[in-house]
Amino acid sequence: MDSLADLECLPESRLPAALAAQLPASTPGPPWDCRVRAVVWVQKGPSPLPSSFRYAGRIRAVTVGAVVDYLESPVGPYREVFAGPLLRGTVLPVVHVPFIAVDSLPSVHGGRAHWSLPKAIATFSDDGRTATGDGWSVAVTATERGPRLPLRGPLVNAQKEQRAVISLRGRGRLARVRVEATGLVLGGWLGSGTHHGVVAEGRMLVQAPR
Repeated sequence: MDSLADLECLPESRLPAALAAQLPASTPGPPWDCRVRAVVWVQKGPSPLPSSFRYAGRIRAVTVGAVVDYLESPVGPYREVFAGPLLRGTVLPVVHVPFIAVDSLPSVHGGRAHWSLPKAIATFSDDGRTATGDGWSVAVTATERGPRLPLRGPLVNAQKEQRAVISLRGRGRLARVRVEATGLVLGGWLGSGTHHGVVAEGRMLVQAPR
């Protein structure tokens, strides 16, 4: 499991050796076809990445964050929180994710083994909108407005030297999203604020990285 723990990430996404030892030996490979509910927001702010990180020089001052309830996935239902800055110089939106946490050990393995996503473990509130980990927390409140609209489009995730296309299809409503984050890096990066976002439900297909 050493290679799964050796991924660039923020302190909040580090994988302790004791937790790495508990991961399953394998999980279903991509693509992952999932049914999800999510609160997604976009906020401006400085890059959280140290200058030594692979993508540090390509970061835009725009972060995409989300809390996601996976109602169906190849490793069963689970919940997730993530945040990642967008990269410069791309046609499609490309996000690099240095922080991501879930409440499922199989999801931790799958994310790290198949997509180099530095998934950590968190606990979630009953409504799935507050995540708490080792020394950090992210709480999200969404105020929806307007009609439900169709949502469709690709998002690209870049980890290491690979990129994976994520196809989204569903419906959602615009929202104002209040975020309260604490943690060594998360507190200064995500912090506290209200941002534009969407509350969505639908299917997400995560392709193999290339």
